Amino acid sequence: MKKVELIESVAAKAGLTKADAGRAVDAMVASITEALVKGDRVPLVGFGTFATSKRAARVGRNPQTGAEVKIPARTAVTFKAGSALKDAVN
Repeated sequence: MKKVELIESVAAKAGLTKADAGRAVDAMVASITEALVKGDRVPLVGFGTFATSKRAARVGRNPQTGAEVKIPARTAVTFKAGSALKDAVN
């Protein structure tokens, strides 16, 4: 599902215009992003939890040449699906 399709679906289910639904989806994504940048967890009950985790620097290998490559430390975004979402999918 693309973002446009998500906005259309939200508009239809919530009885909003597409413009209002688009602003709502954009605001939700922006709010989640701001929280993750601050290092907060974002639990959405029944859906799942967005969080960040630190990944340490490490040495990897280029699969074509076998040469060592330094992979820098970074912060990764993780998502753990909630039980209601898992049950709905399965």
